[in-house]
Amino acid sequence: MELLCCEVDPMRRALPDPNLLYDDRVLHNLLTIEERYLPQCSYFKCVQKDIQPFMRRMVATWMLEVCEEQKCEEEVFPLAMNYLDRFLAVVPTRKCHLQLLGAVCMFLASKLKETIPLTAEKLCIYTDNSIKPQELLEWELVVLGKLKWNLAAVTPHDFIEHILRKVPLPKDKLLLIRKHAQTFIALCATDFNFAMYPPSMIATGSVGAAICGLQLDDGDSLTDLLAKITNTDVDCLKACQEQIEAVLVNSLQQVRQQQQQQSNSSKTVDELDQASTPTDVRDINL
Repeated sequence: MELLCCEVDPMRRALPDPNLLYDDRVLHNLLTIEERYLPQCSYFKCVQKDIQPFMRRMVATWMLEVCEEQKCEEEVFPLAMNYLDRFLAVVPTRKCHLQLLGAVCMFLASKLKETIPLTAEKLCIYTDNSIKPQELLEWELVVLGKLKWNLAAVTPHDFIEHILRKVPLPKDKLLLIRKHAQTFIALCATDFNFAMYPPSMIATGSVGAAICGLQLDDGDSLTDLLAKITNTDVDCLKACQEQIEAVLVNSLQQVRQQQQQQSNSSKTVDELDQASTPTDVRDINL
């Protein structure tokens, strides 16, 4: 008799561990160590001379689209951005290397979070072959060294389940809130203004924005509860939530503008195919 593996679905997902989820010591430990994984400084002011905030945003958008197209775990993109921000906070980097750095950070994050990680060859294809696999592997060691091999960073996703289990809402509503909160977390990761925020605040603000957007809130009492769960100041939480909602509005406006520009553009299909990798970030390398 031959031993044959017949699993149809290669993307097996682990179920939540109730021993971790329902133990408040886990949440307490996350809150205790989360600030260790924040960037050491606002690096555009004191470290980076060649890279500008809009360049980070372009690369972050490209990274998000790659993760979405490859159906990566939700944690991969925020974790990759954490690596990118921590690296840029200590190493002056040329703008022509920014997309390479983004690819390396996705490479590392997928190794930590994915059942089947992204390959170096596939990531190089997404850069329109502007980088080579060997170059990516060499930079992987550089990034690992600068991060001191400390890759198990705390991200906003680590707090989502701990927050949701304490919110007094029906389970079917919690599924929708989780999905919306994950979208808000991804948006925050693309915006440098949130880079120095504690992950717990981003997670709590994202859950609050999701509940508010779905019109499930009952006023200040829910905000007070969310703030209490993660030991967040109520006023800071409200400000964070408002900022998240503003980022969403701005993002939707940009999408509408891009759609309008595309509809008014006279580019041919071939020209559009040449310009997308899936997001054109070649301007950064100029």
